[in-house]
Amino acid sequence: MAALFTPVKLGSITFPNRIGMAALTRNRTTATVPNDIMLKYYLQRVKGGAGLIVSEAILTSRQGTEWPAAPGIWEQAQIDGWKKITDGVHEAGGKVYAQIWHTGRVSHPDAPQQIEAGVPVYAPSAISARGGKFRFISGAPGYVTPTEIPDPRVLIAQFKQAAINAKEAGFDGVEVHGANGYVVHQFLDSTSNQRTDEWGGSPENRSRFLIEIMKALVEVWGPDAAVKLSPAGGYNDMGMPLQETIDTFGYLLGELDKLGLAYVCLVRYSEMLDPEFDGKKRATPHDVPSTYSPFLPNTPVVVNCGLTPAEAEDYVASGKAAAVSFGMSFINHPDLGRRIKEGKPLDNAIDFRYLYGAEGVDPALGYVDYKEAEY
Repeated sequence: MAALFTPVKLGSITFPNRIGMAALTRNRTTATVPNDIMLKYYLQRVKGGAGLIVSEAILTSRQGTEWPAAPGIWEQAQIDGWKKITDGVHEAGGKVYAQIWHTGRVSHPDAPQQIEAGVPVYAPSAISARGGKFRFISGAPGYVTPTEIPDPRVLIAQFKQAAINAKEAGFDGVEVHGANGYVVHQFLDSTSNQRTDEWGGSPENRSRFLIEIMKALVEVWGPDAAVKLSPAGGYNDMGMPLQETIDTFGYLLGELDKLGLAYVCLVRYSEMLDPEFDGKKRATPHDVPSTYSPFLPNTPVVVNCGLTPAEAEDYVASGKAAAVSFGMSFINHPDLGRRIKEGKPLDNAIDFRYLYGAEGVDPALGYVDYKEAEY
């Protein structure tokens, strides 16, 4: 595993290794405000050998809420809560990016935070995603038809303000959540974006929303802005025909490559995240890293999703990726980086009962109670 444990420069920061921790929604806030048990969670993983930590997805506005206890960064109490976490991470010798997020059409109008926001569930077009189950809403409803946002610049401004707030909160950079069927991905995909204005239609128009967000974030963060993308789709009812997918993401990445970003994180196809509708799988399976890396000659690529340590080493050693990131493996192995370095088995089972927390249950369960290996 020699390649994984060499330093790498992403943006303005040199990280001690090439093992990143991907963003993972864990749903443990106190009314959207980060708290002490979240600090413990992040500190465990800094000490466990993560090079770059990307925070769980942080909502840019109350309107974009899907999860009842996901964190936000639109008000001062949230900024202050995150500052305690970033200070702790820095004191422990780590670095942490904020992943900023808006859920778009996969919010629900009856969710408490959405009601409090006092605005509709916005999306690029009035097209419902299939599936969904809001267990915290009476009757556990699925997704509903959203309202087409009249001017997407409203959301772009929210992303920029979130990036400004992330700087105040002490983060080391920002990563836009452009994957997994949330609002950025909804603009990119022609099945969810059927606008006829400058924000829809051609690959160039559908890419405009994210390109404008990234330009705004570079104004705030310079080289320490990044984005995560999942071109193979599937999750949250995403996916276009293969050639349209390549045309769209190829154009997008060519434009993003001009911006001097810290990195682009490319999510591999995942069967686990590929739902079935009407007897057919939803995604467009293809080799995401090899297909899209050529469009990024000047931008570091981080590969994510379902990697084994051996695969991760191969991506870095072969030069196919500057770094890798692990998601699920960091949930049940807080010391994942140390385990990989020292050849320890990844033998903790995930407690799926408490993956996203549970009302009336100790939030530590399935969160900060996983055992480290013996060293």
